[in-house]
Amino acid sequence: MPEYPVKYDVPYPEKSNPWLVLARLFFGWLYIGIPHGIYMGLYGIAAFFVIIYAGLVILFTGNYHRKAFDYLVRYQRYVNRVQAYWLCMVDKYPPFSGWE
Repeated sequence: MPEYPVKYDVPYPEKSNPWLVLARLFFGWLYIGIPHGIYMGLYGIAAFFVIIYAGLVILFTGNYHRKAFDYLVRYQRYVNRVQAYWLCMVDKYPPFSGWE
């Protein structure tokens, strides 16, 4: 079976900070949910319009517009980082971008 073109790699944490996990359980909505929720919502609205634009470009030209593709990759990367932190898979607070 050929390998899927998207790879999601999260290293297994040998040791997690228990206090950080406790803080996320009780206060995660405050310091993750509110700032990243607002940012992700605005970023997501823009991504929605980029998806429509990219779909129309693909429909009429048969090619994916490179800047639209890069924008959506950054958006997906950002969402995955926030989710990995929220789900206690990583201890590093996610940045407000999708850049590596």
